Amino acid sequence: MDTAATAHAAEETATEATAEVTTEATTEATSEPLGRREENKRRTHEALVEAAAQLFQERGFAATTVRDIAAAAGVGERTFFRYFPSKESLVLQQVVDLIPLLGAGVRARPADEPPLVALREALLELARRHETNPAILLAVPGPLQLEAQGRLDVPGRGDRFLLYDLEEAVAAAFRERLGAAEGTGTGVEGAAFRASVLSRAGVGVLRAVRLAYGRLSEAEREAVDPVELLRTGFAALEG
Repeated sequence: MDTAATAHAAEETATEATAEVTTEATTEATSEPLGRREENKRRTHEALVEAAAQLFQERGFAATTVRDIAAAAGVGERTFFRYFPSKESLVLQQVVDLIPLLGAGVRARPADEPPLVALREALLELARRHETNPAILLAVPGPLQLEAQGRLDVPGRGDRFLLYDLEEAVAAAFRERLGAAEGTGTGVEGAAFRASVLSRAGVGVLRAVRLAYGRLSEAEREAVDPVELLRTGFAALEG
C-alpha cells in the first residue's frame, strides 16, 4: 500500500473511532435524562392513583373532581389528563393492572388453601405489597364506562368486560390449583367447571363489596376499613 493510501486508511479509521465515541457519548447523555423522565412519570402516575384513592375514601367518587385529585397529587389538571382521560378511566386502569397480578397471586398461594381463601389472600397481599388502597377499586357503586381510549387497548371497554376478564383470569388460576389436586376431569364434574363457578363467586364478592362501599355516606365511609369490608364479603360465602 502506498503512502497516500495508508494515510487515507488511517484517516478513515480515526473518523470511525471518533464517530463511535460520539455515538456512545450521545447515548449516555440522553439515556440518563430519559431514565429520569420515566421515573418522574411513574411517580406522578402513582401520586395520582394514591390521591384519588384517598379522596374517594374520604369524599366518595361522585363528590371528588379531577381538579381535587390533581391538586392532592401536586400537579395541574392538564397533567392529570395526560395520564387518564377521566377519573372513571383511572379506576378502570387499576382493574386492568390488577388482573394479571391477581392471577399470579392466586397461583402463588399455598396449595392447601381453598380457592376462595387463596383469592382473598392474594387480593389483600397485592394491596399490602403495592401499597394500594382498596378504596380505589371500590369507589364506584355502578358500572363504569371509558370516555376515551387512554392506556387501554380497546376503546370503550368498560366495567362489564373487565369484570369478565377478571373472572376468566381467576378461573384460570383456580383450574391449575384444582387440576393439580383433583385431576382435570370433564364437563360439570371437572376442575374447569368448578373453577369457573368459584371464580365468579369470588369476583361477585368484589362486586357486592364495591356496591356496598360506594353507597356509604362520607361519615360511614370514614368508619369503614376497605380491607375488613373485603374480609367480611368473603366470609359471607362461608355461610
